[in-house]
Amino acid sequence: LASASGVLDALPRVTCPNHPDAILVEDYRAGDMICPECGLVVGDRVIDVGSEWRTFSNDKATKDPSRVGDSQNPLLSDGDLSTMIGKGTGAASFDEFGNSKYQNRRTMSSSDRAMMNAFKEITTMADRINLPRNIVDRTNNLFKQVYEQKSLKGRANDAIASACLYIACRQEGVPRTFKEICAVSRISKKEIGRCFKLILKALETSVDLITTGDFMSRFCSNLCLPKQVQMAATHIARKAVELDLVPGRSPISVAAAAIYMASQASAEKRTQKEIGDIAGVADVTIRQSYRLIYPRAPDLFPSDFKFDTPVDKLPQL
Repeated sequence: LASASGVLDALPRVTCPNHPDAILVEDYRAGDMICPECGLVVGDRVIDVGSEWRTFSNDKATKDPSRVGDSQNPLLSDGDLSTMIGKGTGAASFDEFGNSKYQNRRTMSSSDRAMMNAFKEITTMADRINLPRNIVDRTNNLFKQVYEQKSLKGRANDAIASACLYIACRQEGVPRTFKEICAVSRISKKEIGRCFKLILKALETSVDLITTGDFMSRFCSNLCLPKQVQMAATHIARKAVELDLVPGRSPISVAAAAIYMASQASAEKRTQKEIGDIAGVADVTIRQSYRLIYPRAPDLFPSDFKFDTPVDKLPQL
């Protein structure tokens, strides 16, 4: 990191001679770099690295006005700088049998085509559950490593992509449950779990164990619970784990039970079904975890929690 910062410092930097610390404003239309403090044009004829657009009055509204292709993709073998030939319309575009003379199939290898389809599927799944771009990029990198190793031959690319998305979420600190990934893909939960284990073994990598705190803020937010209830539920789940009250129970079911207990003690009460729908666990699973922590309920709540329902009046289930 130190060497990289040294290289960046050594590169020439365009600055205003009168205000060297000012952040220059770029005028894209004129291609000028302007100092916002004094208005001095520091640089002119700046190259625009964005897409080049053009429209004509007789163009259809559905026609793409971009004159350039997609940005370079380093994950593909040729950087995705291949030529894509448009569909021919004249007689010269077809042979005597009516087949197209020019086909895009020749311009892209089968491996690149498979990876492109997987990348589109990953982007679609990430959009459905509002995942940021950095997780998509990490997922794409994981998929490329697995695909090039050919260690999961025989497995569907969609299943590998779903498992890679699950791993990327865990590695980036925003884990999602198998059920959430399964809901946005066309693959069963069991198949995603199998691919998940095979990928970890093939790449010789690992992921941190999930905890109740990983899901608490998201679950409470989706349930529209106030901050006080979320903090109480987080405290209850953490204390329950520390006191070893829930041995062998899934962190998701423990988090759901803690949210149920905290909400029942507050004015913002939520039913087991409402919590189960958000957390992706069954009502009976929440009840089983709740029964384990209920006997120690007085010791689990934070000291500053404002009870709307006393501890001894909480539902016993």
